[in-house]
Amino acid sequence: MSMFLDQVTIDVKAGKGGDGMVAFRREKYVPDGGPAGGDGGRGGNVVLVVDEGLRTLMDFRFNRHFKAQVGENGMSKGMHGRGSEDLLVKVPEGTTVRDAETGALLGDLIEQGQTLVVARGGRGGRGNIRFASPRNPAPEIAENGEPGQERKIELELKVLADVGLVGFPSVGKSTLLSVISSARPKIGAYHFTTLVPNLGMVSTKDDRSFAVADLPGLIEGASQGVGLGTQFLRHIERTRVILHVIDMSGMEGRDPYEDYLAINNELSSHNLRLLERPQIIVANKMDMPDAEENLKKFKEDLAKEQTDEFADPMPIFPISGVTRQGLDTLLSATADLLEITPEFPLYEEEIEEEVVQYGFVSDKPDFEINRDPDTTWVLSGEKLEKLFEMTNFEHDETVMRFARQLRGMGVDEALRARGAKDGDIVRIGKFEFEFVE
Repeated sequence: MSMFLDQVTIDVKAGKGGDGMVAFRREKYVPDGGPAGGDGGRGGNVVLVVDEGLRTLMDFRFNRHFKAQVGENGMSKGMHGRGSEDLLVKVPEGTTVRDAETGALLGDLIEQGQTLVVARGGRGGRGNIRFASPRNPAPEIAENGEPGQERKIELELKVLADVGLVGFPSVGKSTLLSVISSARPKIGAYHFTTLVPNLGMVSTKDDRSFAVADLPGLIEGASQGVGLGTQFLRHIERTRVILHVIDMSGMEGRDPYEDYLAINNELSSHNLRLLERPQIIVANKMDMPDAEENLKKFKEDLAKEQTDEFADPMPIFPISGVTRQGLDTLLSATADLLEITPEFPLYEEEIEEEVVQYGFVSDKPDFEINRDPDTTWVLSGEKLEKLFEMTNFEHDETVMRFARQLRGMGVDEALRARGAKDGDIVRIGKFEFEFVE
């Protein structure tokens, strides 16, 4: 697995199907005018769809609940309800989707536009037209819509840091990182180093997001041959934009420009080709007394070094991590630069897990029987509760049909075997009825 994981758990709920209708035509000479209740429409699915514009799972930190629309109810004159639109939820390329409860892998979303249904809408209930038979030409039976699937899913994205922070340890990189980032991805433990890379997910004012990693610690480790492992280095090489953080206060009696040269020298000595990356100079600690003076001198030194008169001057952003001044401008500029800087191929390690498809058979029994302290029999179970939710208790015939379905599932026998007697109270959810021998 990759070392950085952006992870988030969300709730998805598909739409319930529309209820079927009990209705009759009003015609002479036809018993009750004949049934005319239409079926309910299908509820909407919740569907994940890949949008290559997204880089992180930041959006899900603020919105974790996704609910599709319910289907329309059936109507009289045999009219069916309309099915609902699916709810499309955008995710970045490379998102892995799991069922949060079982941990089963539901899918890997890798290509632009690829979709995955994570919760299925309920089917519409049937109207009374469907229940007419020669024996019962005018049934008062209709079903309620089937409930939509509801589940918690976990989204995981292998994060590659787009932006690397470089600079001496005391320049305020960690403060900067903690101020600009609102999420800390999960970081895999590596047995070959005590270094824990600092990584944060950053979101700009205009909703662009990217990942920032603190590089120098990693690089120093690498240059001392601590054996950081190729994976670490690959992460460093993946960074597309370098933020070079410099302490402009000169507090430690150091010269900001010499620091700048020293770090660039350090970068080139690892031949990680990091100097080829576009750099933004971040003049930090501008809230300090001598910072303005030092910045002016820094710009002069920098100008002297640039012999090529046609080269663009290196962009410099004065900021203060402590007072947060200048951060928004810096982040926007970084996001702009990322948009024009080419990417590195994303999938080196191919996806290694088997995807488990739907349609798994539940090993749960159809129903369970428990007994409350007040001697009420309590029925529960997925299949039974679904039948219950799809039963419209306003019509006696529908209730009779429900009773027949329970008998067919073996509920009556099971109750009798447990010692239920005539007149005992049986409860499903909030609904109570008497057990009749």
